[in-house]
Amino acid sequence: MNQWKKRVTALGLAGMLAVTGLTGCGSMNNDDVVATVGESEIKLGVANFYARMQQAQYETYYAGMMGTTGEELWAKETDGKTYEQSVKSDMIKSLENIYILEQHASEYEVVLSEDEKKAIDKAAEEFDENNALEDKEAVSGYNKYVKKVLELLTIQSKMEDAMTADVDTEVSDDEAAQKAMKYVFYSYTKDENDSTSTMSETEKTEVKKKATDFAEKLKNSDTKDIDAVANEAGMEVQTATFDSESTSPNADLVKAADALTVEGDVTDAIETDSGIYVAKVTSFLDRTATDAKKQSIVEERKKDQYDDLLKKWRKKTDINLNKRVWKKVDFQKQGVTVKDTSGNTEESAE
Repeated sequence: MNQWKKRVTALGLAGMLAVTGLTGCGSMNNDDVVATVGESEIKLGVANFYARMQQAQYETYYAGMMGTTGEELWAKETDGKTYEQSVKSDMIKSLENIYILEQHASEYEVVLSEDEKKAIDKAAEEFDENNALEDKEAVSGYNKYVKKVLELLTIQSKMEDAMTADVDTEVSDDEAAQKAMKYVFYSYTKDENDSTSTMSETEKTEVKKKATDFAEKLKNSDTKDIDAVANEAGMEVQTATFDSESTSPNADLVKAADALTVEGDVTDAIETDSGIYVAKVTSFLDRTATDAKKQSIVEERKKDQYDDLLKKWRKKTDINLNKRVWKKVDFQKQGVTVKDTSGNTEESAE
């Protein structure tokens, strides 16, 4: 459920789309039905604008982060499918789900407030004013479709809150407990001539001896001051919080640190494929990390309840997708990005 992790900032984005590579999409019949969801019909105009809003974020931020163009991004293939096919499959399912949420909104007394309606009207008007007719035709950016998408997204957001309002938010320290460690890492790679390479077996043996000596010295010191011992050895000390299920910075290191029964104890030298770790457990209950884990557990409970309800409703709903109509929404031929506040297209990820 992508919307759960990062809700679409619909009201802002709706007025900030920049269209590239126009291909005559104005001839698209926006009243064609892309899909039926129970008694509801998803018009192509709604589906196209919904998809273009998300496409804009992919092309502006994700493609920019990967150092590629939108067209190249959508053409990439994985498991016999282009990235466009995979993303579009997820998009239409998400849109179908939002229509299902709309159909169940009355069960939770979810309605749009007057302020929300005014905000949606204003966003739709701004989109109309800030985009040329040719661009609006390409993304089905007409007032009724823009408003419908913004209404659906607002309802979705309110339904998420309503559907999870009764989730238990109490989490004990025992359930969420996060430990803390300080550690050093002896790497098996080396920098050489502006590049990195893997050490020889002889070099690895030397590194292993240094790490083992470090661990023994730290264990045998009166204070077990890892910062002081690391400073003397010319090593950098790093920190991490963890529980028994953690895999970072390394699963074997976590397992060894978690097995220690006394706060302040030190692990042996833990060898991995990439190097050797030595750690000292500094706390059996890191307050900040434990509180963050509690919030994560609550969010996971909410997500599970939301997903379970939506899955149940979807199973009971008759859904039919018109693939021929949905295929008309083409990302490779029609690019869409996000404009910055000055009206220029953003070119890099935030």
